[in-house]
Amino acid sequence: MELTALLSIIALLVCFLASGLWIGPALFATSWIAFSLFTDLPVMRILGSVVWNNVNSSSLMALPLFIMMGEFLVRTRISEDLFDGLTPWVSNLPGGLLHVNVIASAFFAAITGSVNATTATVGKITIPEFRKRGYDEKLSIGSLTSSGTLGILIPPSVPMLIYGVAANVSIGKLFIAGIVPGLLLMLCFCLYIGFMSGRNKDGANVRYTVADKVKSLPKIFPVSLLIAFVLGSIYAGWATPTEAAAIGVLGAALLGLATRCLNLRIFVDCIVGSVRTNCMVMLILIGASFFSVTLGFLGLPKWISASIVSYGAGKYTVIALIVVVYLMLGCLIDGYSMIVMTVPMFLPLIQAYDMDPLWFGIFVVLLVQIANITPPIGFNLFLVTGLAERNIGFISRSVLPFIAIIIAFTLIITIFPDIVLFMPSMMGR
Repeated sequence: MELTALLSIIALLVCFLASGLWIGPALFATSWIAFSLFTDLPVMRILGSVVWNNVNSSSLMALPLFIMMGEFLVRTRISEDLFDGLTPWVSNLPGGLLHVNVIASAFFAAITGSVNATTATVGKITIPEFRKRGYDEKLSIGSLTSSGTLGILIPPSVPMLIYGVAANVSIGKLFIAGIVPGLLLMLCFCLYIGFMSGRNKDGANVRYTVADKVKSLPKIFPVSLLIAFVLGSIYAGWATPTEAAAIGVLGAALLGLATRCLNLRIFVDCIVGSVRTNCMVMLILIGASFFSVTLGFLGLPKWISASIVSYGAGKYTVIALIVVVYLMLGCLIDGYSMIVMTVPMFLPLIQAYDMDPLWFGIFVVLLVQIANITPPIGFNLFLVTGLAERNIGFISRSVLPFIAIIIAFTLIITIFPDIVLFMPSMMGR
């Protein structure tokens, strides 16, 4: 019965997605039909309970606040100031201003927690600048497209928050767990850019003096201080993620007022943008929650886990299987949906092999990063195609080395999980 139910659910979901139905309603409709076909339980009563429990979750209160914090900082002049402030500090490195793609994306990742917002914001600023200064376009486009995915690895991250709710894992520890992998991956990108730029004899660098660097600090310091305070308050135990998010919203609004780039029109745009994004995420969460409850009532997660374990598959074989599933899903649906759809199925399997759910959260986020830039359908590829006005083939070729870097990094944290776990373990002391 389990195999029949699983194949039926997959077929239904594929049909709904192929018809163009939004992912939230597609998950809801698939779950409704499967629930009706394979159980005799009251669907409406269970659905009402699922919706209420998920919408009423205290952990989700942080979601709209972090989204609003990102809206305030992205829609004001703060983003341009941050680029101008970073420029003098990286221009003398091998690769010059190309490092701004990586470092600015890391900053915006900590601001927005969104791949799309990070890539669009940084790309609008850097692409024209790099073309004007004669940088290698393949390297500049590849670094931008790939670095934009840092938006979901460096906290505060919306996908991490969603994983924490779905897997019942501490959101604060997830945020802290993402810091070291995020910084290390950022360093890997910068090393590759420096190596390739040196090999290509890129001479487009503009020299800045120490005085120029000092003058740029006021443009970097406010945002850096805000990010450090938000994450530091969580790490130190002074505030919950929700309280830290509220502080972040207030700080972002005050920064906008202090720089005189936040007016009533922008304020309204920020509120509307936050509501739209939050509603989209919540619709997916509700549909996926009903989907995971349906899987649970049908016993599919335990059945899948037991079946794989009974075949004697090793730990790394299971991880390879999960990687393949995520890469395939990345061609069909967005990262939020990937997380909430797959976590209920894979989490029992991970626990059966004694792997830490906290580590698995960062592992999943890295796979979602890869899915966002996997040719030919990764969403970030299409986004940069519009920004750079180049075809999808050129964008795809430019990101291949960075995909290899992320895959290699994923392998490293699998072999050495303490890279992810050592900072969260210190929080519990």
